[in-house]
Amino acid sequence: MAPSSDMDTFRKVLAASKSIAILAGAGLSAASGIPTYRGAGGLWRTHDAKSLATPEAFDDNPSLVAIGAPPNAAHKALALLYVPAILSRVAPSLDPSKCPNPLFITQNVDSLSLRVLSDPSLNLPEHVQAVARENLLEMHGSLFRLRCERCEHDYRDYSSPLSEVLAEATRRHAETGEDVEVPVDNLPRCGNGDPGSWGGLLRPGVVWFGEAPEYLDEIENMLDYCDLLLVIGTSSTVNPAAGFAGIVKAKGGKTAVFNLERSAGDKKADFLFLGPCAETLPQALGIDV
Repeated sequence: MAPSSDMDTFRKVLAASKSIAILAGAGLSAASGIPTYRGAGGLWRTHDAKSLATPEAFDDNPSLVAIGAPPNAAHKALALLYVPAILSRVAPSLDPSKCPNPLFITQNVDSLSLRVLSDPSLNLPEHVQAVARENLLEMHGSLFRLRCERCEHDYRDYSSPLSEVLAEATRRHAETGEDVEVPVDNLPRCGNGDPGSWGGLLRPGVVWFGEAPEYLDEIENMLDYCDLLLVIGTSSTVNPAAGFAGIVKAKGGKTAVFNLERSAGDKKADFLFLGPCAETLPQALGIDV
């Protein structure tokens, strides 16, 4: 049977759900100006995947990564979902013993789902931000986490760019459209030259192809009793996330897919909403942003 696009029916299922999980992919951030990987015009169309997302690529050209964009309406709607008054209206049947709040799993490395929590336009109280942070799992890491290649020290840094050298490379890229390779000796290092530091090259704190995603045990435990999975902006072609909907369906749960276009992952969905996630998701959740 074809998936339904009836938002009223979806809202009834959402309201009756006792355990909700959210799985987000690159399409969530498309309205923020960040290209998707496999959609039309996506990064996989303009770069070979291994030139963007492997440790070997970092060794070959560690200056290839740069990103900066604002959260969009879909990010804001999901953030507002953790406001108690809104959550109790949208999903009043959540089981407080198992799932008092939705578990938000994101494959994105842009940290927009984290950064939106402090967006002044939302004015979220600190306790709401804390709950949302606790329930957000960046399973592929974040570009705003830095990790020393030598001592493995790991921390967040939202400076953009990290150095004047990278700022100049970004400007040149904007002007020419070509990748700009920065000499390795000029790239940021652990401790910024502090004699007491290891001085190792700082790599993005992301999970590259060939590395294991983070939080898999926590995610698998949650999916065991999840009865509604929202799949947002992902083609569901990269494992293990591609299998999450199947796990939920096998245990009797339902899935709702929000995507710009049809994909392999929506064939067995219960609900399918096509169009920009920044438009369809707030409408489906009944949250004004």
